[in-house]
Amino acid sequence: MRQAGLFDIEERLRDLSAKGDDLERVNGLVDFEAFRPELERAVPRSDRAKGGRPPYDHVLMFRILILQASHSLSDERTEYLIKDRLSFMRFLGLSLADRVPDANSIWNFREALTRATLDGVPAIEALFRAFDAQLRSAGFIAMGGQIVDATVVAAPKQRNTEDEKRALREGRVPEDWAKKPAKLRQKDRDARWTVKYSKAKPTADGSRRVDIAVPMFGYKNHVGIDRRHGLIRTWTATDAARHDGAQLPSLLDRANTASGVWADTAYRSAKNEAHLVAVGFTSRIHRKKPKGKPMPRRTSRANSAKSEVRSRVEHVFARQKGPMALVIRTIGLARAKVKIGLANLVYNMRRMVWLARPTPA
Repeated sequence: MRQAGLFDIEERLRDLSAKGDDLERVNGLVDFEAFRPELERAVPRSDRAKGGRPPYDHVLMFRILILQASHSLSDERTEYLIKDRLSFMRFLGLSLADRVPDANSIWNFREALTRATLDGVPAIEALFRAFDAQLRSAGFIAMGGQIVDATVVAAPKQRNTEDEKRALREGRVPEDWAKKPAKLRQKDRDARWTVKYSKAKPTADGSRRVDIAVPMFGYKNHVGIDRRHGLIRTWTATDAARHDGAQLPSLLDRANTASGVWADTAYRSAKNEAHLVAVGFTSRIHRKKPKGKPMPRRTSRANSAKSEVRSRVEHVFARQKGPMALVIRTIGLARAKVKIGLANLVYNMRRMVWLARPTPA
């Protein structure tokens, strides 16, 4: 086998560019150096007084986390694919001769980011806001109102006894776990079960089918997107059992140029309606069917019109759960929040690439 030379590698990279390398497009639009101040504050380096290898660059490690979130990769798989793929190396600015961070280095950097806070907020939120500032500077201002929704992000299921479940609901550590530290470290005490209802469509003859209730375990990604660009502007992460409507106040983006707020019936409550009025927003939240009565035709038509707008948020979740294959493999809400926050960042980066694409003449 002929040994590849420098010009062979350059030719291969040109071929990748010609075929459309998404990572190269992200590199061309996102200013990763703008994240450096927050990253250096969040993950301070030692003065190396005791010697040892020099630490990896902050921005390089952050780019690696972006790669992970884009492809739902484990730390070990990430290390392997960086060494294997030319497109990954180009995205990271590495040559074949450069050292590649190993799985432990990736894990340590992400753990440090998980523990860090900047100006009173988790570091991942500060990084998300830094990129939102980039979006606004590039002309992608939040416009047209906002759409709020949530989705369950699956986590590995826990096989707990009824006594253990009761203790977790009460905020206690089960007695058996407390005696076994190794077992305790492997148990996710923050993830929760919830039930997702799927409404069955009527049959051809008009008869109604039985709705399906699907139990799900994990966390929730709550997002608010702007109607004009479909970019995530606000987000938070909770366990899967938290009610969607309770998160509405924290998801409202006051920088949006329009006042409309679209959401499904889970967000309609007297408390939320009063809050929207108090802060100057206009409710476009679906109305619920009157208890024990059929849905009025006028309300049904209004809800259908709202659904045409609200459905845009489903594209966010479809992207994250489809090509990005978002799942939680870590333990605890703090780590899950970093995973979800990175996924929201990656979605916005790729959405920015799509929005900035050249339009046909």
